[in-house]
Amino acid sequence: MPYEPGSPECRVLIDCKSQIESMLLSLERIEPSAPIRDQLRAVHVQLEELHSHYRRSAAGAGPTADTPMSPLNA
Repeated sequence: MPYEPGSPECRVLIDCKSQIESMLLSLERIEPSAPIRDQLRAVHVQLEELHSHYRRSAAGAGPTADTPMSPLNA
């Protein structure tokens, strides 16, 4: 069963991860792009961690307007 995003934040994160995956596939054809691909993989991991936070939050209280979630305070 496919994952159904439960919040606008999850939809944004899923879209961003998908775009990075597409860039990685395209860049595979260019040999000297390895350092860029490594950076993109690192960003993808960070997005996945943030997405996991929002998935967990959906099961609980979630972030509030008073305490916005950012990668810096995750």
